[in-house]
Amino acid sequence: MPQPRRTLIVELNFLYDTPFNMAGEKHDLDDKDMDTQDVSPFMPMFEAFRDELDEHQDRRERIIKASRDITALSKKIVRQLQTFIPPSIAKETQPRYDSIKELFTSVAPDLQGLNAWRYRGQISGGCQEYVEAISFQHYLETQRLITHQEAQNLIPQGLQLTANDYMLGLFDLTGELMRFGITSMATSGVMTRGMGKDGIESANILADLRLLRASFESLNISSSLMKKVEVMRESVDKVENAAYGMIIRGMERPKGWVPDLSEGRDRGRESDFLNHVTQ
Repeated sequence: MPQPRRTLIVELNFLYDTPFNMAGEKHDLDDKDMDTQDVSPFMPMFEAFRDELDEHQDRRERIIKASRDITALSKKIVRQLQTFIPPSIAKETQPRYDSIKELFTSVAPDLQGLNAWRYRGQISGGCQEYVEAISFQHYLETQRLITHQEAQNLIPQGLQLTANDYMLGLFDLTGELMRFGITSMATSGVMTRGMGKDGIESANILADLRLLRASFESLNISSSLMKKVEVMRESVDKVENAAYGMIIRGMERPKGWVPDLSEGRDRGRESDFLNHVTQ
């Protein structure tokens, strides 16, 4: 019986002394292995991928920052346009328009070719706010809706204003027209009217809002824009409510009274008065 035990000990000693790669045992790579890794054909390829992703991220951040700045400047222009001082407004808004054009020009090289569509989501918000601002000022000056081509001409050359951004900007315009109309009724007691090219008094804001609502509702609007449609309808309804209150109770209220837009209304009785207002 002692013989098998001795044989087992000899075999274990043999395995212990044999240099084979056991789990957890470390071996240093020789110079030949290191040279093989240095000349790996995959390294230049992945380095190119890294540089491309870094460039993409930097470009994306530049466009996002420009879009945010354009949005902020456009909102400031809209707030200034609500102050009823057209002569001074033109002087105050022009520097902001110049700043917006500089921002558009700075990102124009990043929005060429396929990149114009790749980064459309990053610049779209700024374009919509810009359309809202220029369309609002254009309406106050001419009482006419700015066309897509006219809006495109106000954007630096090399940048494309998509039809989607143009239309979404007009949706936002209805909100500004609503605020402008209600404020004018509250301060002056009358519905604001514009002057035509021949000096003839033209339709008022409510009539223009109704026409704009009818034009939007005639379009085949996708489900993703239905929220915009609902907000647009609410804006027109608020002006109609204000006009209804001004006609029915305006004569009994002091100048500067703001109508209660939350009150209910009778559609049948209201239509007769609103038709009189919009004529």
